[in-house]
Amino acid sequence: MRGLRRILFLTVFAVFWSGVLAFGYDQQPAEQQPAEQKAEAPKVTGSVTSAFLSQYIFRGYELSSGSLVIQPAVTLNYAGFSLNLWGNLDTNQNPTQSFHPSDPGTASWNETDLTLSYTYNIDKLSLTGGYIWYGTQYAKQTQELFLALGYDIITKPVLTIYQDIASYPGTYFQLAFSHSFPVYKEVTLDLGASFSYEWGQSNYWRTYQALTSAYTGPKYSAFHAGMLQGGVTIPIAKNFSIQPVVQWWFPLSDKASEKINGVPYNPNGNIDNTFVYGLNMTFNF
Repeated sequence: MRGLRRILFLTVFAVFWSGVLAFGYDQQPAEQQPAEQKAEAPKVTGSVTSAFLSQYIFRGYELSSGSLVIQPAVTLNYAGFSLNLWGNLDTNQNPTQSFHPSDPGTASWNETDLTLSYTYNIDKLSLTGGYIWYGTQYAKQTQELFLALGYDIITKPVLTIYQDIASYPGTYFQLAFSHSFPVYKEVTLDLGASFSYEWGQSNYWRTYQALTSAYTGPKYSAFHAGMLQGGVTIPIAKNFSIQPVVQWWFPLSDKASEKINGVPYNPNGNIDNTFVYGLNMTFNF
């Protein structure tokens, strides 16, 4: 049965992307519009994306190992509002210090996330507030509220604060930077980096102590994970592009990487130096 479900999923996936490519090639440039015309009413825009990655890393935590992960997503935008539906398919689940699958060695659609947000722009400043529901199969499902402040300069800095309001009360601070450099025609070199601080607030976040051989220590609070990313965006058809990408994840402090007698100090697992590589596919509409 699992084999049949996998075949059906891959068949639907292949047909979908074939349609996207065909649609992209068939589109013709829009006719030029008069220079002066009335302001247009807001339109629904969005994107369909898929990532094919060597590993699923979330905030530095390794949530897969030794398998291909496929992460499709759909985003809709309208008048500042945005809705995003994202999922993770692990083609061969293997346990890590942060990931404990109930059925190792099998393929599993093990996460579906829903994000709702609203963005308000003031000149180069953008303010985004939103809600995230994490539909995880390998851990308790949870919810977060977030607030992001961005500024449109060359490094495009964005400071985001996430607050878990359900299963894992705590605050996650992330500062991210990104910039794209033109390479040839519409091909761009895309560089990015992010740095984070995690502040656990409930008893879930108590750290491991050698004296008790249990998670009875102070709540985890530390400079957490860093990430450097590089990619090349290559247009393939109208509104459709691919992006080979590589990431390097690394700990920002001794607490983030610490193990005591082989057990992670952080109850969510320790942060290792990890390389991730893969391919992103994007269709905008």
